[in-house]
Amino acid sequence: MWIYFETMNAKHRPFVFINMAMSVDGKVSSVRREQLRISGVEDFDRVDSLRAGSDAIMVGIGTVLSDNPSLTVKSEKRRNERKKMGKPENPIRVIVDSKARTPIDAEVLNKGAGMRIIAVSERAIVEDVGRLGDKAETEVVVCGREEVDLKELLYLLWLRGVNRLMVEGGGTLNWSLLSQRLVDEIYIYVGNVVIGGESAPTPVGGVGFVRDEELLRLELISADKMDEGVLLKWRVLNHNHKEDIIV
Repeated sequence: MWIYFETMNAKHRPFVFINMAMSVDGKVSSVRREQLRISGVEDFDRVDSLRAGSDAIMVGIGTVLSDNPSLTVKSEKRRNERKKMGKPENPIRVIVDSKARTPIDAEVLNKGAGMRIIAVSERAIVEDVGRLGDKAETEVVVCGREEVDLKELLYLLWLRGVNRLMVEGGGTLNWSLLSQRLVDEIYIYVGNVVIGGESAPTPVGGVGFVRDEELLRLELISADKMDEGVLLKWRVLNHNHKEDIIV
């Protein structure tokens, strides 16, 4: 199934947090854009706990194509706890995919029970949209003309009862959300490795800020040793005032 969506009130959106892992030198994967082991068992369990506590998980199409994640809750105990609370065992999985390039055999569309939402733009090819919309437990929504309008998408998710949204990248999606001041908190695990490479991906891509007044300011919530690295939690300061965001 797929529907066309227009925003009614973009002030309403979920609480949005980005979770990521990076090397000491600020890389999230190699120059080949292949996943590398940055964190350890304790951090993997933390991420699974964050997924289980979220209403939805969002990734960009680049992450789907390069990493092929399932975005499922791995712990059976946590899945059962969600079901006891009347929730599906996995959060809604959301793919931001302007051109409808998500492969039909992608793990996120085929592994684990639960609803998937693929957000596309008006320039997506109709045949591709229909192909994805035919997948079970998958809904395709049109948000935006050239690119996915993230404010519209967040409002749609809010209407669906999503109050807590976890974002797992990649860099292009992170930049789009952060540059539009749509993120509330950022969690970064910094692993004890150096990856290097001028073209190796970083946590945030995009065109970047160029002036001091544009920079996104953060407040450190906590810094804790975990595995062989450190987990940093930040609160985003200069986004829309919290009283304007209904969750």
